[in-house]
Amino acid sequence: MAGRERRSMMTGAQAAHCGSVSAISLGLPVSTAIPEAKGTLPKALFVGKAPISGKLKQRLVNEIESITMLALARSANTGLADGKLIPEVLVIGLKLTAKATGIPNEVIDLIAGQRKSGIVFVCVRDVPFEGSTREECAFAVRRAIPGRAGHTPIYQVYAGDWQPAGAQLELAGSTIDELWASLCSQTILGTPEVENLDARIIRHTEIARLESEVDKLTRDHQRVKNPAQRNEIYAKLHKAKAQLAKLREA
Repeated sequence: MAGRERRSMMTGAQAAHCGSVSAISLGLPVSTAIPEAKGTLPKALFVGKAPISGKLKQRLVNEIESITMLALARSANTGLADGKLIPEVLVIGLKLTAKATGIPNEVIDLIAGQRKSGIVFVCVRDVPFEGSTREECAFAVRRAIPGRAGHTPIYQVYAGDWQPAGAQLELAGSTIDELWASLCSQTILGTPEVENLDARIIRHTEIARLESEVDKLTRDHQRVKNPAQRNEIYAKLHKAKAQLAKLREA
């Protein structure tokens, strides 16, 4: 009991940090926070378990400054019921170096692929801002691409937008499985709702694809001078815009 009381009184300064981000700053229960002394995860921990390419090793060295376990959510410390698919949810911070160009998808895939746990990654970076620098974070998860039941799952890393450090996560749901689904929804869609999650992810992905296609076709149409080619591109652009409008209205 005394151990639980000491743990429940952990402060933000005592919790493990990735930059300024901790379980406490993320709005997670103190009971899930990892102590600072136990948070550091050596990069070598993830290299020896599976063969990885030289390129990925270089990314680990050059783009990842540190890996930190920030939080661990289980039924025992959240009050949620056990999940049938997901035993626990980890929150891991990835502090990026100045050499990193974006979300380190390959590194996330490597780490998440080694555990059955659900893992929310908090990528943290420092960027120029109004003559100085500011700390930003982006959430990312590795999740099976929605598809037909019975097929071998194919996994993909999904990431949210970069936002000022201080962004928070919400522990929602009644089971660990529902918590994981909610955290995936928060990361990918910006909402804790879990209803029809796969269908919403498919719609979100298709909207992003169509937005990219419309952007490319618009630039192509402006650049091309040949009338026949311009007409062909315009037809494709018109079709893509119509599909995008229909999806947005759904």
